[in-house]
Amino acid sequence: MSEKTFNVLFVCTGNTARSIMAEGLLNQLGRGRFKAYSAGSMPKGTVHPAALKVLGDLRAPIEEARSKSWGEFAQPAAPVLDFVFTVCDNAAGEVCPVWPGQPMSAHWGVEDPAAFEGTQEQVERKFREVAQILKRRIELFLSLPMQSLDRLSLQNELRDIGRK
Repeated sequence: MSEKTFNVLFVCTGNTARSIMAEGLLNQLGRGRFKAYSAGSMPKGTVHPAALKVLGDLRAPIEEARSKSWGEFAQPAAPVLDFVFTVCDNAAGEVCPVWPGQPMSAHWGVEDPAAFEGTQEQVERKFREVAQILKRRIELFLSLPMQSLDRLSLQNELRDIGRK
């Protein structure tokens, strides 16, 4: 009997950096138990080059990285989501679409590295810092005993991860 593959959506406003990095990191670290996606409430249509560089340096998949609307995941043909995580404060405060399947959700807000100004080296350092925060949260998420936690306990654990 095979284990369920959990579908996870990371949401941000522009879908250029944080949500893209979280998607790549979970697809790498989830080892087939999780399929990650990302989307934005107002996608910019491009992925920040530093996000792709950091993911490449971490050997996370970048082939499918693209900036897209969260509306894609509210369509009937969209994957049924098990979890939805907002990674920016703006998206957390917006009215989200109704996700098919009533996924569990939590806010894992983190600083926007795309808004950071500095030299290319400083910008890439900021992206690496944000990627490490996301990676740590994803590792905590992956360590949860999904099958043994009731829905309320799991929801509380997911919220706590966003505070770490």
